Amino acid sequence: MSVNLTKGQKISLDKEAGGALSQVTMGLGWDAVKSKGFLGFGSKSADVDLDASCLLFDEANKPVDTVWFRQLKSRDGSVVHSGDNRTGAGDGDDEQISVSLQQVPANVKSIVFTVNSFTGQSFAQVQNAYCRLLNAKDGKEVARFDLSVQGPHSAQIMAKLYRHGGEWKMHAIGENGTGRTFEELLPQVAQHL
Repeated sequence: MSVNLTKGQKISLDKEAGGALSQVTMGLGWDAVKSKGFLGFGSKSADVDLDASCLLFDEANKPVDTVWFRQLKSRDGSVVHSGDNRTGAGDGDDEQISVSLQQVPANVKSIVFTVNSFTGQSFAQVQNAYCRLLNAKDGKEVARFDLSVQGPHSAQIMAKLYRHGGEWKMHAIGENGTGRTFEELLPQVAQHL
């Protein structure tokens, strides 16, 4: 059964999944807010290009690698991005990042997932936004975190996977920020390592 995470909550992935996880997928989904047309007819929405990114850090909290729409695979092959969705159209996850936990290099201590509005719109123009963690082996949802806190921010540090006591844990961060790419969030991300 999936856990609905709240901001700041931490969970053990193995415990919540009911056993050791070897591969997980972080899914990101969203819809653009529809604006009402003249007299309430002809509602429409502008495309919103949210981008999921994955940042890998070592024990010294230094960046090791990054996976995002401009680099769809980590250098070691343990993390793979599904590709860029520029509209949020359609049902289900709009972007996914798969992580083979057993292949993540031993020097990687934490993996941080971020989302940025590449087109610059704020989250006031986004609805139904979420990130969720799936057991990639069976497709079952392990945890879900609602990102639909509308406001003037254009980015968010979604969550962190980290090694602790020989197992992987998840921390729902949910901190708002600004920036069109993950690079502009790095100073904020550093505070959560």
